[in-house]
Amino acid sequence: MIDARLNEYTPRDPNPNVPFSPEEIARDAALCREAGAAIVHYHARDPETGAPSSDAALYADAARRIRAACDAIVMPTLGANTVTDLDARIGHIEAMAKDEATRADLVPLDLASLSLAIWQPGQPAVAGDDLVYHNSVGTLKTLAARTRAAGAAPMAAIWNVGSLRLLEAFVETGVLPRRMLVELFTTEGGLIAGHPGTIAGLQALVDFVPARADCLWAAACYGANALPLVEHAIARGGHVAIGLGDYAYPELAGGRPTNADVVAAVVALARRHGREVATPDEARAMLGLGD
Repeated sequence: MIDARLNEYTPRDPNPNVPFSPEEIARDAALCREAGAAIVHYHARDPETGAPSSDAALYADAARRIRAACDAIVMPTLGANTVTDLDARIGHIEAMAKDEATRADLVPLDLASLSLAIWQPGQPAVAGDDLVYHNSVGTLKTLAARTRAAGAAPMAAIWNVGSLRLLEAFVETGVLPRRMLVELFTTEGGLIAGHPGTIAGLQALVDFVPARADCLWAAACYGANALPLVEHAIARGGHVAIGLGDYAYPELAGGRPTNADVVAAVVALARRHGREVATPDEARAMLGLGD
């Protein structure tokens, strides 16, 4: 399975192909689906400025347009984890659920509370003084319940080994379903909150994916070229979460690739290792969506 991470909060300075408007998001989603993605993940952005937006209408418009353009699994984000108000975090998902054409299929839950420290070797100070992901156990229980009540399946976003231990506890106690997509995030580009974006950093997470949960794990890297990790994941039976939302990929397509170009690079790696990529319907069956 390939999850195309379309835009996150990423500006267009490093790559002008990052989609902002619902029209651009849907067009990008369709091209990624054609290239081989099964899932598309997006953040609502102001169509003109690209500023992050929590506007439920923008989220719904993008979802409706994606579904009109292709059959990809739709995964909008929750509100920023630096926001502590639960209604602000998940209100747009619940609003989207009122119409089957806009309902989310998957919703990401970050299973960690973290200081989002930003630092590069040689810098005189650590930045991110006030940046904190707020995800208490109680918050996550509530978000999981409201996600499922909105007709969506949770996706577990994993930041460290503690996230995986919490995942096991939530699966065993029924907070999260036993079968689910789990994305293992490593971080580079100055964000030092996660495991390093190296094979060793990824494998340290893979080693602790709970055996008693029916997890399908995917490799992801924010802030650096994830393709070396992708190849490692593919060779070990894993899946992939990747896109311009995480990194500009100047190594591809003359320096300014589209998200579809990035997906195509993953497909080429998968075929080199004898693995075909899943269609959206195959991914739905693997994840038990609609069961």
